[in-house]
Amino acid sequence: DIPLMVKLTKEMVKRTKLPVTVKTRLGWDDQSIRIVEVAEKLQDVGISAISIHGRTRVQMYKGDADWNKIAEVKNNPRMKIPVFGNGDVNSPEKAKLMRDYYGLDGAMIGRACIGNPWVFNQVKYYLKENSYLEPPSISERVEAVKRHLKMSISWKGEILGVLETRRHYSNYFKGIPNFKSFRTKLVTSNSSIQVFDILEGVLEKQFNQEIFI
Repeated sequence: DIPLMVKLTKEMVKRTKLPVTVKTRLGWDDQSIRIVEVAEKLQDVGISAISIHGRTRVQMYKGDADWNKIAEVKNNPRMKIPVFGNGDVNSPEKAKLMRDYYGLDGAMIGRACIGNPWVFNQVKYYLKENSYLEPPSISERVEAVKRHLKMSISWKGEILGVLETRRHYSNYFKGIPNFKSFRTKLVTSNSSIQVFDILEGVLEKQFNQEIFI
């Protein structure tokens, strides 16, 4: 409902002194892609920037994100606000491609940061130095998991905090050889005390740093 979208956005811009930005997809389905027009209308009611996911709503996360259609918005002579791309930005190289080839003002990273909060610094470093940061060490990974779990418990309580953090352990320790036994313990532990004890065991074990990815 594009008219409703524009109306709501206009009212939000009117009622705050803060910059208002919009994130949207290309359209509902392949037959309803009007993103260039939509971006113009949103700019006209006063948004400060727009982020566009290069898939339709019907696609969900299937198929490849269409960055060409995001670039069409950026290359529209009427567009004066920053245009950010979203969808499939899962490496420093792809962020660089989005900037240098598609001409976008920035990249929005979503799923690629799950269990990998270091991706943002990795991208920034690559864009600046054209080389790679060292992957996070075991101690950095463990500290990130501890912080994540503590924050989750603070927000959701002990039971939900522990349960909902389980899904992230595989990503935090992705690429570490011989980690299966630790992962199994982590995802079957029902208390934060147990999880913290297991993480201490992870710190004590010597892993081959050279094959981290």
